Amino acid sequence: MNGMKEIIEDNNKVLAVVLRDGDWPQGLSFHTKDEDFLQIGTWNYPKGEKSSAHSHRIAERVSNRTNEVIYIKKGRVRAGIFSEKDNLVREVILGSGDLIVIFGGGHAFETLEEGTQVLEVKNGPYPGIEKDKRVVQVQF
Repeated sequence: MNGMKEIIEDNNKVLAVVLRDGDWPQGLSFHTKDEDFLQIGTWNYPKGEKSSAHSHRIAERVSNRTNEVIYIKKGRVRAGIFSEKDNLVREVILGSGDLIVIFGGGHAFETLEEGTQVLEVKNGPYPGIEKDKRVVQVQF
């Protein structure tokens, strides 16, 4: 991982990565490790930069947990990041242009402004709520 970002850890395990709107380094930068279930990269190129034309080969991948990317298009959101044992590790305020990648533990969100717009991206396929979600009672 590279670039300026906030890394939220618990017991040396990365739970989430926050990338702020102004923190996009020049060029192509990946903010995840090759073994992560989600691969998050940013582009920051000058006008006229072209990528090579390509397609992606079919390759078997195994994913045993849902990871999420939350991108704040407009507005503000408070995010709570919890440990695997349901303890609050950190709260962060996300604003327009910010994103958070959630790798583990738990999380909760609160919309702080009217008209807030959020894009959520998860790995799939989706196994259904019964297999995917565990609702917990935590202070947030």
